[in-house]
Amino acid sequence: MSNNGPPPRWRNCPRRGQPVAGKFLPMKTMLGPRYDDQVAEENRFNPSMLSNYLKSLKVKMGLLVDLTNTTRFYDRSEIEKEGIKYMKLQCKGHGECPSKETTEMFIRLCEHFNEKNPTDLIGVHCTHGFNRTGFLICAYLVEKMDWSIEAAVAAFAQARAPGIYKGDYLKELFRRYGDEEDAPPAPELPEWCFDDDDGDVDDDGNALGQESGPSSSGSAPGKRKKEKIKLGAVFLEGVNVKGVTQVTVQPKLGEIQRMCQEMAEWDKSGFPGAQPVSMDRQNLRFLEQNPYKVSWKADGTRYMMLINGKNEVYMIDRDNAVFHISNLEFPFRKDPRVHLSNTLLDGEMIIDKVNGHPVPRYLIYDIIKFNGQPVGQCDFNIRLLCIEKEIISPRMEKMKTGQIDKTKEPFSVRNKPFFDIHASRKLLEGSFTSQVSHEVDGLIFQPCGRYKPGRCDDILKWKPPNLNSVDFRLKITKVGGEGLLPQTVGFLYVGNYDRPFASMKIPMYQPWALSPNTADSVYCLVSKLLTGCRSKSCSPGVILCQITCCYFCGKMCFTVSPNVNMLKMVITCHHRT
Repeated sequence: MSNNGPPPRWRNCPRRGQPVAGKFLPMKTMLGPRYDDQVAEENRFNPSMLSNYLKSLKVKMGLLVDLTNTTRFYDRSEIEKEGIKYMKLQCKGHGECPSKETTEMFIRLCEHFNEKNPTDLIGVHCTHGFNRTGFLICAYLVEKMDWSIEAAVAAFAQARAPGIYKGDYLKELFRRYGDEEDAPPAPELPEWCFDDDDGDVDDDGNALGQESGPSSSGSAPGKRKKEKIKLGAVFLEGVNVKGVTQVTVQPKLGEIQRMCQEMAEWDKSGFPGAQPVSMDRQNLRFLEQNPYKVSWKADGTRYMMLINGKNEVYMIDRDNAVFHISNLEFPFRKDPRVHLSNTLLDGEMIIDKVNGHPVPRYLIYDIIKFNGQPVGQCDFNIRLLCIEKEIISPRMEKMKTGQIDKTKEPFSVRNKPFFDIHASRKLLEGSFTSQVSHEVDGLIFQPCGRYKPGRCDDILKWKPPNLNSVDFRLKITKVGGEGLLPQTVGFLYVGNYDRPFASMKIPMYQPWALSPNTADSVYCLVSKLLTGCRSKSCSPGVILCQITCCYFCGKMCFTVSPNVNMLKMVITCHHRT
């Protein structure tokens, strides 16, 4: 695509979202009149349209931050003549997240503006107004407004659906401001993302330089997109693992990525592994309705492993980066002289502490294909048996006879045991955690059904309360005074603020009975507090708030649960005061 035309995927991209935290207005870039002959009238978005929109809302925008990596889209004077200060903060949008330096510049800029103009909106746009824009707005909410990263990401997704849709952006946000393991999977790409895509240009429509790296270009079924290479990917950050090299050469890289996706029956692009969801009061009932196994949640790094012959062992991380693993052997049980092939495993790399030294280990917790057989369709108990009998045991036998020298392997390989769910409490007790040499930060509840790629609402992860953060607190109290009738008021506290974010009177005709039956009423109240909704009936959105009896502590508490159509939020409880 020529860099004289509109940027790719721009035409049908929504023009703008709703204000975030009452301060930021996310939007896509505007295009000046020079593009009118290339853009249908119904798809245009120019500076005058932004001005008319602000006037219709009767709000003032005092600052517009342009994050695009070009100056060709519109004339900044069209913005400045409306009394809006224009600031350019060039930020690459292809293959990399905003750097820490760029993030700090954005935060300082907005903080300085807010100090002098506390009531003015700040407009923020990159090319499409989702990933770079969302990343920096979320960073500001966390660093300067004390929001949790879960709350910030969810609020942006509500204001600019579907929110940040690049998985590496989400993981980097959680890496900086929380726990990368808690990063939600990227949402489904909206339809406009597949319009006039051109893999030879970046998000701003500029031709890609060599530094952006090559792409996998093989065809794939459905709407699987080109796989982008993350150059310089690190295997097991913090530890130097010998014999591991990143695969970046085509067509080998694309072949491995597609093989893993096809084995897992994943018809989209990206990492095909199953992704768990946080346990909440709604999905807790799954444990009663279906057979489950439980294991500890290790503080490790997720990898799938492809075994495709001798010296053809590869690891695939959540960014879909591929690593070749040398000197790691998997003999065929029925004929140890033959090496396994066409086998796909799922697991995590952990770092054990042995005599004070870090020891990397790969814990296998699932298997999708074994020697071409679709064992992922079998019951989970059968898959566990397959891992033990066909993957681990043949290696152990060759080690006993000296045919495998484990000291020359880059890391050890073990199977991760699963237990009956009645063992859940014991897995968190000191007697068990002292037996494992790595950090245990919760539980994983695994259904016994077939393996499902991508987000799996049946695989549940649970963290103890001390590892969760509190995003919202709802305090319902009576307010009155001498000569005044008492009123019931709901105060909403956000993040770590000790002052209410918002409040609302509760009508006398809508009494509050603190039981699960009032969930819809509480949700309606909090929706109004957060969004200014004036309707009597609020439709489901990103925040689902309930006052219920907490399953884990048995007390009445305020919980925040995810909406399945939006980015998830941290599951937490905070007792009412």
